[in-house]
Amino acid sequence: MGGVGEPGRGHAQPGAPLPTFRWEQIRQHNLPGDKWLVIERRVYDISRWAQRHPGGSRLIGHHGAEDATDAFRAFHQDLNFVRKFLQPLLIGELAPEEPSHDGPQDAQLVEDFRALRQAAEDMELFEAKPAFFALLLGHILAMEVLAWLVIYLFGPGWVPSALAALVLATSQAQSWCLQHDLGHTSVFRKSQWNHVAQQFVMGQLKHHAKPNIFHKDPDVTVAPVFLLGESSIEYGKKKRRYLPYNHQHLYFFLTLLPLSPLAPPCSRPTAAHPGELRSGESGLHAGVHAVDGLLSPPPQDLLWAASFYSRFLLCYSPFYGLPGALLLFVAVRVLESHWFVWITQMNHIPKEIGHEKHRDWASSQLAATCNVEPSLFIDWFSGHLNFQIEHHLFPTMPRHNYRKVAPLVQALCAKHGLSYEVKPFLTALVDIVGSLKKSGDVWLEAYLHQ
Repeated sequence: MGGVGEPGRGHAQPGAPLPTFRWEQIRQHNLPGDKWLVIERRVYDISRWAQRHPGGSRLIGHHGAEDATDAFRAFHQDLNFVRKFLQPLLIGELAPEEPSHDGPQDAQLVEDFRALRQAAEDMELFEAKPAFFALLLGHILAMEVLAWLVIYLFGPGWVPSALAALVLATSQAQSWCLQHDLGHTSVFRKSQWNHVAQQFVMGQLKHHAKPNIFHKDPDVTVAPVFLLGESSIEYGKKKRRYLPYNHQHLYFFLTLLPLSPLAPPCSRPTAAHPGELRSGESGLHAGVHAVDGLLSPPPQDLLWAASFYSRFLLCYSPFYGLPGALLLFVAVRVLESHWFVWITQMNHIPKEIGHEKHRDWASSQLAATCNVEPSLFIDWFSGHLNFQIEHHLFPTMPRHNYRKVAPLVQALCAKHGLSYEVKPFLTALVDIVGSLKKSGDVWLEAYLHQ
């Protein structure tokens, strides 16, 4: 065993004893150009490689100077393959006397969660059922055909148009759910297959490792349009008032209409890494930043968007003319975007939102997410995102297995006194507005009394 390592020491040489590091040394390396992390008690210098990380430098950088073991296992399916990329980055290991986790974490909870994950693997809950996803794709295509047949058979009147718009919006929503599955590499074992299929679903037919952590979860980094959690106090103390935040629960409804048609029909799928989680952004963040995608779209997005609009206009311009077909498209986008925002935010906004607490994997996911009572309709309608706890704990698990793993998660929570919150569907929707109002009131109080 090598001696205690010094910051700046080069990468470990094959066959040479590994230097050892203490957590106080590792904590010093959490800067943009100087970042270390720990996986399975081994220390890796990802400072330069982070920019080449297929999941993006920000995603891996969020775990800087932390034990990223559970995140590493959660986001990758073929661990042995990914470890080949880690080997050149290895610089040492934790000193024998150092705990595996930095900070006040429950070692027994971490051990029990890893045992739960192993049990899920033994039950083959990470294996996808091809028939399930084939059925999903089939019913999406059937809805696309049904919408066109409604207009073809009954003409472009108000009632047929409204029905077609509703069917198309449902198809678009379900397409988003399917691309979300593909983005989490939970359909095919090979990530490249997931990536290619995701491009098709997002581009032709048509999502956070650190949930509810400011600057690490895009779904809750929506300031200055909306203030959530601790940002309400910060903005109030600093006398920032870009909008009447005490009324944000009201103008929330207004932002859905003008922003939703701007969002392109495809969000950018990211180059796939074996087992790497990377999916489209969701919820308020997508609406607030929709304009960004219009200003600087990647070339491949332009091609996919062109193919989508060509198909849509080719199908509906003969009935409506170009202006009418575009109006139908806007109506579909408005309907879909309402579904999109409500469904993706009902599990997050009402929960704890704030700065990094450096919790263990299981605790951080449970503190930031909740479930919605399941039923056959709600499961389908929400794309199984009503099982948000299970989805965040096991991001690469196929969604048809959430019901099977849920009792194991509930037992873990009961053993360790953790909250496993399940809400009725309507309550979850109402809580979004209530949480926005609460955050707005907190901002107003801080703004007036500081």
